[in-house]
Amino acid sequence: MDDRKLEVLRAIVEGYVATHEPVGSKTVVENQRLSVSAATVRNDMAYLEELGYIHQPHTSAGRIPTDKGYRLFVDRLGKIKPLSAAERRAVHRLLGEAIDLDDVVLRTVRLLSQLTHQVAVVQYPSLSRSRVRHLELVSMSPRRLMLVMIADTGRVEQRHVELPTDTSEADVTAIRSLINEKLVGQPLSETPPLIYALADECRPELRTTVEALSNMLLETLVERRDERLAVAGAANLTRTDFEGGLRSILEALEEEVVLMQLLGHVDHTAMLQVRIGDENENANFHATSVVATGYGAGTPVGNMGVVGPTRMDYPGTIAAVRAVARYVSEILEQNQ
Repeated sequence: MDDRKLEVLRAIVEGYVATHEPVGSKTVVENQRLSVSAATVRNDMAYLEELGYIHQPHTSAGRIPTDKGYRLFVDRLGKIKPLSAAERRAVHRLLGEAIDLDDVVLRTVRLLSQLTHQVAVVQYPSLSRSRVRHLELVSMSPRRLMLVMIADTGRVEQRHVELPTDTSEADVTAIRSLINEKLVGQPLSETPPLIYALADECRPELRTTVEALSNMLLETLVERRDERLAVAGAANLTRTDFEGGLRSILEALEEEVVLMQLLGHVDHTAMLQVRIGDENENANFHATSVVATGYGAGTPVGNMGVVGPTRMDYPGTIAAVRAVARYVSEILEQNQ
C-alpha cells in the first residue's frame, strides 16, 4: 500500500462523507490534485476494491468505503482536524459556567452532540475510580440520619439510615469525626476493610449505631455498581439511512448496559478508541462507529464518546471528543 493509494482511499472517504455519494476517479484526481491520470487512479481503485477497502454499490457508480477502508483511513490519519476558534470558545464558555458535577455532565453531552452532529454519551464519574472527599451526617430524628458522601470528582451520593437506638447530636458529631478520619482521601475501592473496622474503633455505646451506618456505607460506596449516563442527540441519527433500519439502534441506545459496553471500560490509559462497524460487539451497532475516550484528573474516572454512522467525519469527531474530554478533566482537577 503506497502513499498514492492511501491518498486515493483518503479522497474516497472524505468525498463520500461530504457528499453521501459514491466517488469516481475523476473526482479523486480533481480534489486531491494528484499528478497522475484518471486511468492510474482507476487502477488504484481496482486494487483497493480487490483488497476490500472500497466497493462499488452498483454498476457504473463510483466507489464508497467499506468498514475495512474506514479502519485503514483512521489508522493512517496524519492530522486531526483542530477545533475552530469559535468551537474552542464555545467549549470554554459552556463548560466553564457549570455550577456542579451534574451541570458539567449535562453541558458536556449537549456540547459533544452539537460539535459532532452525532449521538453523545457521557458517563458520570465512576464511584469505583473515585476517592472520598467528605462524609456528612445530618440528624433527621433521634433514630434517622442522612448520609451524604462527596467524592473527589464532585459526585454526591445521599442515603437515609434507620438507627436501632436513639442517637444524640453529640453522638452524631463523634461518629462523623470518626468516619471522616478513617475514610477521607481513600480510594472507594479500598474502603471495605476500613468500614468493617469502624464498629471496633468507636465507643462501645455507639457500636450498634455505627454498625447500621457501616452497612449503609458499604452499600453506598462499595456494593452499588450502578453507573449513571447522560445521552443527547439521538435525533441526529435520522439524517442517515442505516442498513437494517434505525429502530434497533434507537432501542439499543435506551439500554444503559449497552451504552456502557459501547463506551468501554474505564482504564488507566484514557486512550481514545475508534470502533467501526462490526468491531462493535452489539449487532445493533454494526452500521455505526463509536469514538470514545476516558476523562479525569490524572487517572480516568469516566468515559465519554459519540455514536454515529460509519460515514462520519472521523478527524473532526476525534478532535471534538479529545478536546471536550481534556477540558472536563481540567475542571475536575480544579475542583479537587
